[in-house]
Amino acid sequence: MRVRALAFYRSVMRFRTRTVPIVAAALILSACASEPVSPARVDSVRGDLDAMVAAGAVGALATLTERQTSTVLASGLADATARTPIRTDVAHHVRVGSVTKSFTAAIVLQLVAEHRVDLDRSIDTYLPGLLSGIDVDGRAITVRQILGHRSGLPEPARSPELDEHEAAKNGRTFTPAQEITLALAQPAKFAPGSRFEYTNTNYIVAGLLIEAVTGHRYTDELRERILTPLGLSDTYLPATGETGLRPPHPTGYTTVDATLTDTTRMEPSVPWASGALVSTGADVNRFFLALLAGQVVPGPQLTQMLDGIDMGNGDGMSYGLGLGYTRLPCGARYVGHIGGVAGFSTVAGATRSGLAVTISYTGTVSSVDLGGMLAHALCD
Repeated sequence: MRVRALAFYRSVMRFRTRTVPIVAAALILSACASEPVSPARVDSVRGDLDAMVAAGAVGALATLTERQTSTVLASGLADATARTPIRTDVAHHVRVGSVTKSFTAAIVLQLVAEHRVDLDRSIDTYLPGLLSGIDVDGRAITVRQILGHRSGLPEPARSPELDEHEAAKNGRTFTPAQEITLALAQPAKFAPGSRFEYTNTNYIVAGLLIEAVTGHRYTDELRERILTPLGLSDTYLPATGETGLRPPHPTGYTTVDATLTDTTRMEPSVPWASGALVSTGADVNRFFLALLAGQVVPGPQLTQMLDGIDMGNGDGMSYGLGLGYTRLPCGARYVGHIGGVAGFSTVAGATRSGLAVTISYTGTVSSVDLGGMLAHALCD
């Protein structure tokens, strides 16, 4: 399963691609409130987007939210073949990859608040017999360890058939049970609870947990518990076989054998509850702001989501339950997630002061200072 969940918020990510000419950054202010996003934040983030395109991204979008006002910035191209710039007067659908995990974890924490799930009970309590393999025993793995990437569960062996873009081209689909079976053909990575290692299998299990406890499909619980209550009308989990993106959207690009390749199409059943969500910058910002305001999960459960461990990247980033968090240079606490799937990469999050940002880009960049970008976007 090749959900490209990049090492969470490392200060610099390096990949190789060819550079695309920069198109001047565009700006549009919404009319949601009387005060616009601060000009200093706008100028800093605009420069960051231009730098991303100069480093190889085809196109880059940023949605800044401040005091309920949103500003959309763009740099580069929506379509490299047609040479069309990214418009900022429409809400672009993008694949947000592992940002999906924050939504999935929030649903589980709602079930915890309803006393239907206990974070410290074994996953086998809810999914008996599911996790059994080489040094893998679901009776020894807790729900908390699943959500916090501390379970030791393995990933499936890499293969072309489990590449979400290749699966779309070949008409191949997967069930969560099939993916779990493929993962359990590998040995456990470590003893449960002994360390942190980001693993997408955990969130396939989390999706199955939601379905087992509620008796409903994951996508239905997502809609009824989060999307509809928060008014996230531009966010959806594509159905199995829905490989394209609903318009409007930029084209997703990946560099394959030194060639810029359209990888917009993706089979959503591959990443599923770990990374298949499609959204817009405004919707993702609304989600993280609502989460930090206690409008998605109750306060005690939000505290659990933000009780994690250092990820070991040397950048001060910690991971709780479906959320990453760190202190920015200005002292504000960033809370959010990143995601990467074929063609699209996203970094998103918010602070308790009411600032939020979602940055998405297509293509592959050679060097980007994500830590600096977060500081520019979220520090007053």
